[in-house]
Amino acid sequence: MKFEFPKIYPITDTVISPLSPLEQLKEMAAGGAALIQLREKRASAGQFFDAARQALDHARANGVRVIINDRVDIALLLKANGVHLGQNDLPPVHARRLLGEDAIIGYSTHSLSQAEEAVKLPIDYLAFGPIFPTSTKDDPDPVVGLELLAEIRQVAGNLPLIAIGGIDETNLAAVLAAGADSAAVIRTVLADRDGIERKVRSLFALGAGQNASNV
Repeated sequence: MKFEFPKIYPITDTVISPLSPLEQLKEMAAGGAALIQLREKRASAGQFFDAARQALDHARANGVRVIINDRVDIALLLKANGVHLGQNDLPPVHARRLLGEDAIIGYSTHSLSQAEEAVKLPIDYLAFGPIFPTSTKDDPDPVVGLELLAEIRQVAGNLPLIAIGGIDETNLAAVLAAGADSAAVIRTVLADRDGIERKVRSLFALGAGQNASNV
């Protein structure tokens, strides 16, 4: 599947925001997001499934692509657009067999060696971070910084590179200048429950003018 990878890649999180994944997705989509990741680190499988089903119904009706964090089974059952995998999740090669060639598969990396191995895998984008300090994980990986992000740009080649971790209006331009094709954002868009749409729209405006990547 080929489509234009957006400069801003928002991710839902009910730990940060009291709004449901559906409500978060609606606000993000209203702000211009066409690709959204559903992330539920503490919900049960059943809770995540129900929340993702509701969010996907709205997303499909509004032309929004949805990526499921971690859970290949939920992505498969709900026919989501793809899955985002971490280092300890189902390996991408197995996820590809289950989800098929049209699924979007993203993969998180946190070091140069992980990125070098990741580019050999059947993935559609490479995520790298945390670029800056972040509090969206209970046990975050060490901060990698902009200099290493620039190195990973060379490793990734034509593979879309998604930066994640502590990205907001103050550092988005630097992240894109270092070589990221897109910035995954969580807390900066969810911290104000009444300002999600406005924040997403603002970040897209800041990222405008950069060349888009295709995936």
